[in-house]
Amino acid sequence: MDRLIGALDGALRTLFLRLAPAAPARSCPPTTPTGADERRHAAALMRVNHVGEVCAQALYTAQAMATSDSALRAKMERAAREETDHLAWTRSRLDELGARPSLLNPLWYAGAFGLGLVAGRFGDPVSLGFVVETERQVEAHLQGHLERLPAGDHASRAIVAQMKDDEAAHALAAQQEGAVELPGPVKAAMRAAAKVMTTTAHYV
Repeated sequence: MDRLIGALDGALRTLFLRLAPAAPARSCPPTTPTGADERRHAAALMRVNHVGEVCAQALYTAQAMATSDSALRAKMERAAREETDHLAWTRSRLDELGARPSLLNPLWYAGAFGLGLVAGRFGDPVSLGFVVETERQVEAHLQGHLERLPAGDHASRAIVAQMKDDEAAHALAAQQEGAVELPGPVKAAMRAAAKVMTTTAHYV
């Protein structure tokens, strides 16, 4: 019951950030003004990144609930807290750019939470393998955004660069905990689902 209440609290804080703001442990990289066209382009990319952090909260929370290993649960919960920085940073940057988060965030959260529970039910090595593959795909996605963000938007670029470093660290930590390599078809399905999400979140 305590885990269920904690998961519900996490969902509310993630989806309704203005009512229960996430408190980042690290300060957000400094912001930089940009032109109107650049702001619109950066806002769309940062909205996608914010969706990714909504999903990260759901995934880690669900996988922490699913494991019976208390030490692993604590590490999953710590990773979720670290991802809270990213959630707060991307939302703050959206506000600065005069943009809104995705209207479908509750759907993204629910879907990611369900995936996290399913991965957890296959056992800790598979759950950790899911973390590794997710973080690797996110790292590649963020690298793509670094290449697409306006060169002068130092604020958004600094946020994305730090997120990319953190995701790589999370993948390495999961690998060291005993993650197994996921089958190729599973990785492909994950990439396809991520493509649908990122394409939709770019606009909605």
